Amino acid sequence: MNTNRKPSRPWTAASLALVAALLLTACGGVATTAAPAPPTEAPVVSPTGPLVVLEWSGYELPEFWMPFAEKYPDVKVDYSFFVDDTEAFAKLQSGFGADLIHPCAGWVPLYAENGLIQPIDTSRLSNWSGVPEILAKRGQVDGKQYLVPWDWGYESILVRTDKVKEIPDSWADLWDPQYAGHVSVFDSGETAHVITALALGLDPWNTTPEQNAQIKQKLIELKPNLLNYWADFTEIHQLVASGDVWLAGNAWNDAYVSLRQEGVSLDYITPKEGRLGWVCGFAISSQAKNLDLAYAYLDAVLAPESMAYLSNEYAYGAANAEALPLTDAEFVSLFSLDDPTILDRVVFYRPLTDEQRELFTSTWDDVKAAP
Repeated sequence: MNTNRKPSRPWTAASLALVAALLLTACGGVATTAAPAPPTEAPVVSPTGPLVVLEWSGYELPEFWMPFAEKYPDVKVDYSFFVDDTEAFAKLQSGFGADLIHPCAGWVPLYAENGLIQPIDTSRLSNWSGVPEILAKRGQVDGKQYLVPWDWGYESILVRTDKVKEIPDSWADLWDPQYAGHVSVFDSGETAHVITALALGLDPWNTTPEQNAQIKQKLIELKPNLLNYWADFTEIHQLVASGDVWLAGNAWNDAYVSLRQEGVSLDYITPKEGRLGWVCGFAISSQAKNLDLAYAYLDAVLAPESMAYLSNEYAYGAANAEALPLTDAEFVSLFSLDDPTILDRVVFYRPLTDEQRELFTSTWDDVKAAP
């Protein structure tokens, strides 16, 4: 990962002429002809960039921002990559000079409270009208829009239908003894807390100390069913494909699609408590040097063609509903992307307090250390 790219500013013809003039003067040269008369109007200067984007690896593909490239063919878009929001947040805090950043919604209040991002004027985005209100609200802090939603997706349970006698229909089924030794859940204290609270019929974000203790004990009781805790896409993909894992908790859209394309017999259920959901998008750094270019890039990634490429490439939901006619019909059907009420039935992750983050982390450490 290259996190220290510092592109040089491109030289314009005017810049070169100025340098030549300065060199001539320094060498004692004397002009033999009169200087041309100054123009009556100031010339129009195009933005030169570079535009610096702090980004997840994989989203730098030009197909995601083609309208920007067509409008500004001479502007360089310079990417610096991060592996998670923790790293991205730390980079901005340390003074990294980005114009745009691609955080997830749960982190947006933290970025805003620390003065790292600025409110977004959505009237400058011609493609904003296609963003559903339920997604737009995920990027708001105190009524101001700080995030342009872009990608969203599910977390649910992948089931090897050829390995189980009964298809689960609840997060609570992860604890069913008939799946002993063949369950895997994501290695995350936050997600573990959320799915366990849902299995117990609790509000994951408003639990009491007594309920937190109940959740911790319930997670310890899950351990006999677990083959392991999975940490990345390739790991859970291989475990489900091999048949070692029959129920994969917290799996994402792309895992389902890729395994399905390989001919694996499986289902991606909708638990009765709801699938979990995440929303990520783009924010403008409070220290952005190229504000006009930042808005142009935001509008480009929101374009229907850009958004459809996201859905067709990664099977994630697009924030712009106008991308649906351009999206693979199979994906639309698999994930009910054409159902305007689907987002109302998703349990979206919410911003956490520092106390909640610390609690979930310490609880998860204790659970994994328990016999």
